[in-house]
Amino acid sequence: MIKSLTWRGIVYAALILVALFLLIPSVSTDLPPWWPKFLQEKKLSLGLDLQGGVHLLLDVKVDKAVENDIERIADNLPDDLRKKHIRYQELTAKDTTGIDITLMRKEDEKNFKELIEREYRDFDLQPGPFKENGVAFQLIMHDQAKTKTKKSAHEQALETIRNRVDALGVREADIRRQKDTQILIQLPGLKDPQKAIDLIGKTALLEFKLVDEENMLGGDWQNELPAGDEILYETEINDKGERTKRPWLLKRRAVLTGQSLKDAGQTISQQTNRAIVSLSFDAQGARKFEQITEENQGKRLAIVLDDVVYSAPNIQEKISGGNAVITGNFTDQEARELALVLKAGALPAPVAVMEKRLVGPSLGKDSIAKGLNAGMIASLVVIAFMLIYYRLSGLFGNVAMALNILFILACMAVVGATLTLPGIAGIVLTIGMSVDANVLIFERIREELRFGKTALAASQAGFEKATITIFDANLTTLITAIVLYQFGTGPVKGFAVTLAFGLIANFVTAVFMTKVIYDYLYGFKRWQKISI
Repeated sequence: MIKSLTWRGIVYAALILVALFLLIPSVSTDLPPWWPKFLQEKKLSLGLDLQGGVHLLLDVKVDKAVENDIERIADNLPDDLRKKHIRYQELTAKDTTGIDITLMRKEDEKNFKELIEREYRDFDLQPGPFKENGVAFQLIMHDQAKTKTKKSAHEQALETIRNRVDALGVREADIRRQKDTQILIQLPGLKDPQKAIDLIGKTALLEFKLVDEENMLGGDWQNELPAGDEILYETEINDKGERTKRPWLLKRRAVLTGQSLKDAGQTISQQTNRAIVSLSFDAQGARKFEQITEENQGKRLAIVLDDVVYSAPNIQEKISGGNAVITGNFTDQEARELALVLKAGALPAPVAVMEKRLVGPSLGKDSIAKGLNAGMIASLVVIAFMLIYYRLSGLFGNVAMALNILFILACMAVVGATLTLPGIAGIVLTIGMSVDANVLIFERIREELRFGKTALAASQAGFEKATITIFDANLTTLITAIVLYQFGTGPVKGFAVTLAFGLIANFVTAVFMTKVIYDYLYGFKRWQKISI
């Protein structure tokens, strides 16, 4: 028994020392240089409700995603028509409604209907307005397909924003869906909130659009916009640093978008020695880019990001390999951030900032003070009750409770978890459960003493009979905590994390560590009376 007691004591003492070491980075920033090489430097971070940060509510303009989807299908439809030798006069995407198409020959009508029925099941085919030279049809997108596209855009926007936040290095960011088209973002402890707002809110909708060369050279196109065109602007900086906006007349439909983008990075141009953003497309995008540059040699292709023209180079020859660059008056930092949002993925639709709130540190300090006060009061009341009611055994229970809190915080530090107000509530609840476990053991010991057993026999029997009850209670509650973490949102997850760690630590401290004290006093030291 003495040998077993010694080894158990060494193991538990080592656990306590490890827990204390794990918490050192959380309580001290003055760590020796050798610390990161040998010991973990993760620390317990505080949530938005405790330390302040950025609160954003974004609204995803999902109708734009439907419009983009229809335009993409309108771009692909001519290839399918050529394969079936179906000739057409006009083919136009109509906002979020569908596609208007006019066939040149009446005899193609049957093959066209079969193609649409087989390959384009998200559309209803309806007769279009009468035309003398041709057969007009309208492809109307189903409401079910629109709903699916909107839902997909919302989910894709959520994932894209999460990738961008990860690139910011914000730990334990809370990003979740809110209502049908909204996304809630909370970034605790962020020191540069405007940078986060700019990075997250940037649509990064990359488009390649042809310049309308014919109408741009002549005509009053800035007052009378040609059909199918739009005016976008490029910001130019002269030698004096003055900014001017240059208008461009572009075809409204993009010939290629960032959906085909595979990678993006910041580099330096060898010709201008300025920062540029290099792009590479996937296999399909590379073929499309090669086709565009082959069919439009001598024309200018505008590179547009979020409706801003960055450059409009002249296409000199066919470009193979799927590589392109975005030039502009970038600083190294601007080019790096642009490459970052492009690499993380373009948002499938624009987003609007519905609510922007910066939580200041004063609110965090007030929340911390109230949360700590609640925990301190609860702990003091429990400590007093245990000492008065169970005397020396109550002191052992209080030691187990203190170790329980130590292990909870150490576990949260080692996984880099965030402590929030709901998390503090979980710790307070764990304090109660920790004491409850000790109460079960102490009452069992009391029963054994009433039967006339010795102090050692009573303590052994008390722990043995209470352990299975404590295990069952903690296990069922732990399952609940896991479910809460899996399906809950930010505050619920914060509560579930501390509760789960607390339950595991509670079983170790109440059952095993407290038993070491009893075995030492009543087994090794042979005390004859239990103060309980």
